[in-house]
Amino acid sequence: MATLAVLNCAQVVTLQGPARPRTGAELRQLAIVEDGALLARNGRIAAVGTRREIEASIPPGARVIDAGGRIVLPGFVDAHTHPVFAGNRADEFALRAEGAGYEEIAAAGGGIRSTVRKTRAATEDELWRAAARYEGWFLRNGTTTVEAKSGYGLSVEDELKMLRVIRRLNESGPLEYVPTFLGAHEVPDEYRGRPQEYVALVMEEMLPRVASEKLASYCDVFCEPRVFNVDDSRRILRRARELGFGLRVHADQLGLSQGAQLAAELGAATADHLEHTDAAGIEALHAAGVQPVLLPGSVYALGLRTYPAARAMIAAGLAIVLATDFNPGSSPTPSLPMVLSLACTQMRLSPAEAIAAATINAAYSLGRGGETGSLEAGKRADFVIHDCSDYRELACFFGIEHPWMVVTRGVTAFEREAHRGDA
Repeated sequence: MATLAVLNCAQVVTLQGPARPRTGAELRQLAIVEDGALLARNGRIAAVGTRREIEASIPPGARVIDAGGRIVLPGFVDAHTHPVFAGNRADEFALRAEGAGYEEIAAAGGGIRSTVRKTRAATEDELWRAAARYEGWFLRNGTTTVEAKSGYGLSVEDELKMLRVIRRLNESGPLEYVPTFLGAHEVPDEYRGRPQEYVALVMEEMLPRVASEKLASYCDVFCEPRVFNVDDSRRILRRARELGFGLRVHADQLGLSQGAQLAAELGAATADHLEHTDAAGIEALHAAGVQPVLLPGSVYALGLRTYPAARAMIAAGLAIVLATDFNPGSSPTPSLPMVLSLACTQMRLSPAEAIAAATINAAYSLGRGGETGSLEAGKRADFVIHDCSDYRELACFFGIEHPWMVVTRGVTAFEREAHRGDA
């Protein structure tokens, strides 16, 4: 693989620092190299420094990219997505615009169960083609790694079908997928009124099959009283841990469900959503070293007003993460730049804190902190040249695609066509 040099960068936002997720004041320390440059070799970062330092070490025959005075960041790491599904829920979006609520739509057979019916009817190839389209969306927004959940199959074979699609995506494209089994996403239609039988199916059949085929790294549960209560969630997650899965928890999204305390009790890698988590939940997460994954896109898309208490979490010493929650219903966006903007305007994060939460902290939440999330020698050459001159523009100018070029493992995965506004 050829050597690659990127020169003429207004800023190289390296996020170099301690080999762990960042907390407190560290979230604002982005280790920016002004007038910087980057050298990659064999798909790995070889060096990051000033333009003068890197130019002196470029070997003959290297590919040289002129960044044109733009900025370079690590590829975004999206630590909570649902990217494999059939159809969409644009009809429900229209209903919500007219005043219908999320839980009202779900109770009428919509929401997750609507997507389950469509996903079950789709073939593996059809799901792969749809997800490959969404992969392009992620790349165009500067994301190079995603956590990818199942959860729209809710039967043994359909959950396995979804996870096999994620494996195919990992093998065939430039985006890295970290697979998560989410069979406990909802109780399917055929088990309505018999939730304990469905919990048993997840524990006794789904989890062992997923483990035997090595289809997922993590297990997640939607811990809410209407879906899976704390006791059922605990049983499922304990079984998953016995089988070798890492743990993640949908917690306190629709109300204070004690999901944060459950994540802390079980030593989960993350507790996700946390819109209604209180001070006791925040303290429990801190004491257990659980990373909060905050999803402001879903609050926005559902027309709600209660965002996670990000400032309180930072004050408590938590290593916060930002993610899109990309899915067809409650957060239909693959744009981490849009999430950065929401985090700054609605949760009062600084632009620097938001970027750290969507790169290095997100990478550590997925067990990938040693491979990606910052621009440091030895890590994968996953980086993005954004069409900006200052990193703060990423959150300031919202609703647009900033990336000019996206590189994964040292190879160009996306490049914007030139137009007259380009430098």
